Amino acid sequence: MRKVRKAVFPVAGLGTRFLPATKATPKEMLTVVDRPVIQYVVDEAREAGIEHFIFVTGRNKAVIEDHFDVQFELYDTLEQRGKLDQLERLRSMQPAAGQTSFTRQQEPLGLGHAVWCARDLVGDEPFALLLPDMIMRSEESCTKGMVELFQKTGNNVIGVQECAPDETHKYGIVAKGASIHTGFEITAMVEKPKPGTAPSNLYINGRYILQPEIFRILESQERGAGGEIQLTDAMLKLGKEQTLFGYHYRGETYDCGSPEGFVEANIAFALQRDDLREVVFNTIDRIRGKSDALAEVEEKADA
Repeated sequence: MRKVRKAVFPVAGLGTRFLPATKATPKEMLTVVDRPVIQYVVDEAREAGIEHFIFVTGRNKAVIEDHFDVQFELYDTLEQRGKLDQLERLRSMQPAAGQTSFTRQQEPLGLGHAVWCARDLVGDEPFALLLPDMIMRSEESCTKGMVELFQKTGNNVIGVQECAPDETHKYGIVAKGASIHTGFEITAMVEKPKPGTAPSNLYINGRYILQPEIFRILESQERGAGGEIQLTDAMLKLGKEQTLFGYHYRGETYDCGSPEGFVEANIAFALQRDDLREVVFNTIDRIRGKSDALAEVEEKADA
C-alpha cells in the first residue's frame, strides 16, 4: 500500500469576496486569531503525516512562499530579546528544507485545472487535496481520518459532512452506499442539486485523497460550469474506473472564503483560547447590550 506523502493546496484564487482587503494580501494569508488561514490547513495535513506540501499559486501570492520560509532576521531578533516561546512556535510551524514546492496556475480555469497543474510535483502516487478556504476543528483532523481510511481501502476518499436538508442546493452532494471501515462507498455525486432532488444531505467539504489517475482524466477534461475544468466532473469519470469512498467528518468546518464564515471562525477559535475566551464573551455581551439599547430607543421613537 502506497503511503499518502504529498498534499496539494490550490491557492491561486483572487478572493474577490474580501476586496479591498485582498487587493494586495492573498485571502489565504488573512488571519484567524493569530495564524493565517493557510497555516491551519497545512497544520491539518502535517497532523495526517503529510511530508511534502505543494502549493498551486497565482500572481501576487509570493507572500505565501515567504510565510513558509525561514526569516533569519526575525528569528535572530526574537532570540536576542529572549522571546523563546514565540521563536519555538514559529520553528514548529516551519516545514523542513525541501518539503515545500510551488507551481503556478497561469490561467483561472477552475479547481480541476489547479489540481492538474500539480501533476509533475505529485508524480505517480496518491495525494491529498485540501481546499485552503475550509478550516476545521475537531479532536482528530479530517485529513488524518481520511488517510487512515485510505490505508485500509486503497481507494479514493472524499471528505463529507452533513448540511441542513434545505441547503443541499449550495453544495456538491454524494449518495451513500455500503459502509466499510470508517467510511462508505459513494454511489453518485451531484453538483448543487435542485431543491428536493438531493440524494442525501452529505456535502463534499473540501478534503480529498485521490489516486494519480485523476491527472490523466483532467488532461482531457472538457470545460464545465462557468467555463472551468471541474474537479467533480473528473471524479465522476474516475468513479467509473475506481471506487470512491466517503469519509463522514463530524467536526466543525468554517468556510473562510466567505466573510460570514471568516468571522465565525475567528470567534470559534478565539473561544478555544484561555487568554481570549473571557475577552470575547465580554465583548459580545457589551455589543449586544448596546444593540438592544439602541433597538429599544428606536422602538420608542416609532411608537
